[in-house]
Amino acid sequence: MNTHTPTQHRTDFDSDRGSVSLLFVTVTVALLLIIGLVVDGGAQIRNRQHADNAAQEAARAAGQAVNPAAAIAGDGAQVQLGAGKAAAQQYLTAAGVSGTVTTTGGTTVHVHTTTTYSPAFLGIIGIGSLTASGDADVRVVRQLGGER
Repeated sequence: MNTHTPTQHRTDFDSDRGSVSLLFVTVTVALLLIIGLVVDGGAQIRNRQHADNAAQEAARAAGQAVNPAAAIAGDGAQVQLGAGKAAAQQYLTAAGVSGTVTTTGGTTVHVHTTTTYSPAFLGIIGIGSLTASGDADVRVVRQLGGER
């Protein structure tokens, strides 16, 4: 015959009360921080790639604006400064990127771009907009003895 009452086997759990809640909150915050680093870190990498790609393509567009009169006369290949800068700026505008276009010596075009990203998760902990920049150079050269 069992003469034990339910209160005789009870132990004191009051000292552990709330410890699971504290562990849950700590783990949740840590996981959100890791997720934020992965998501926003990946987006920042894409942002940097976008800035580099836009700079390269804008420089390519500027490099295609060759001065035809000088090239046909055999005086070498030179970029038409106005047309080259306009082509690069037009590409940057279409890509949604801000940037500057500079030329050196009529044969080299340098494009510097800047983009911004507003973090989705890390903004919660106070990290604001992140900027990324890209640079590209293109040099127009004359190829002697090349195929036509």
